Amino acid sequence: MTQIRGLGYLKVQTRHIDRWREFALDGLGFAEGSGPDPDGLYLRMDERQSRLQVLPGDTDRVLAVGWEVRDQYALAAVREAVEKSGTAVTKLTSKEAAERDAEEAVAFTDPGGTPVEVFWGPLLDHGPLRTGFAQKFVTGPMGMGHVVLPTPRFTETVAFYAEVLGFLPRGAMKVGGGAAKVRFMGVNQRHHSLAICPAPFDGDPGLVHLMVEVDTLDAVGIALDSITKRGFSISSTLGRHTNDKMVSFYVRAPGGWDVEYGCEGMLVDEAYYTAEEITKDSYWGHDWSGSEPLAAFVPQQKG
Repeated sequence: MTQIRGLGYLKVQTRHIDRWREFALDGLGFAEGSGPDPDGLYLRMDERQSRLQVLPGDTDRVLAVGWEVRDQYALAAVREAVEKSGTAVTKLTSKEAAERDAEEAVAFTDPGGTPVEVFWGPLLDHGPLRTGFAQKFVTGPMGMGHVVLPTPRFTETVAFYAEVLGFLPRGAMKVGGGAAKVRFMGVNQRHHSLAICPAPFDGDPGLVHLMVEVDTLDAVGIALDSITKRGFSISSTLGRHTNDKMVSFYVRAPGGWDVEYGCEGMLVDEAYYTAEEITKDSYWGHDWSGSEPLAAFVPQQKG
């Protein structure tokens, strides 16, 4: 059984911090949090001081995908498992952990090159949460949402998350017109907290998309209208996935990756769930307009 409880935070770097403020606060209705870098953007979704940390830099890339565990004993078990797999683990200093609003954290790199952090003891902010559209983000026991990660070492990366970190398989989707598949993986009732995408390269930004879930379809529609009016590129119009039942749209974030913004995600009951294969698309209703987010990462069929 996995020690991982859910996606705790995502830390990214961007060359477009001002555009990010408009994108996240005005466009998608995140609440502004606080953090150690006065030039950074710290975004609240719930009682956590921040869930998404956006820091200024000279490139656009993922700095850390943060996974949460229950306590120091669970963290020790994760560290032991990762080290036994042959992967080096670094214990973050107290200052570094505090910068992540955590009591304690460790860091390592997965086989695909993604910087991973695992932590316990999140810092809570009990001040009023004022989101842009009065929406509530679906977090709590299901974590922040999900991430889709590209990797040129697909088989090794899937095995690492399943066999070392204990993620559960939650189906797959064929992409690119060939045999390539995106593998979905879960750690709680959310259908998937992680998806692994086969990629021919491991460069920046290192992320296909981040998914966040809100409580109503109205909130999704308001966000879609708001983000469109501000001139951000809609990667996919509103549609529903057939695997996790999410009704969502995709929008291109400043920096070259997408945010999926949706509602009505299914809850998985492991007593009855079967990790079935999705043989074609896992969505209907989405119009990608020839620019599907996975297209840049997945090898296309030739002929």
